[in-house]
Amino acid sequence: VQLQASGGGLVQAGGSLRLSCAASGRTFSGFIMGWFRQAPGKEREFVAAIRLSDTTTYYADSVKGPFTISRDNAPNTVDLQMNSLKPEDTAVYYCAAKNTGTVYSTSGYAYWGQGTEVTVSS
Repeated sequence: VQLQASGGGLVQAGGSLRLSCAASGRTFSGFIMGWFRQAPGKEREFVAAIRLSDTTTYYADSVKGPFTISRDNAPNTVDLQMNSLKPEDTAVYYCAAKNTGTVYSTSGYAYWGQGTEVTVSS
């Protein structure tokens, strides 16, 4: 099983980035795919998630509004559109997949991607 995250980069405050996560190696139809982020010196935190079967979405309060998670047209691929980026959004963003348990915690996510770095300059 592999989760491949892409789309990170350097952007000025107020700008936008689109992250993508492609999962492969097994059937993910009943899974939830999520994005987490980890800033230097901080714990990994939940950002957003989507249930692939019915596209139910979940967001952290801190990103609700500017960020949108969606299914991509490519199989087992989800995107995270990040608008109105702030310097505090700077972090390594990880995608992950799970099929049981709570959406908002890192525990229970069985599969993780390698992370993609997002830097927002002020």
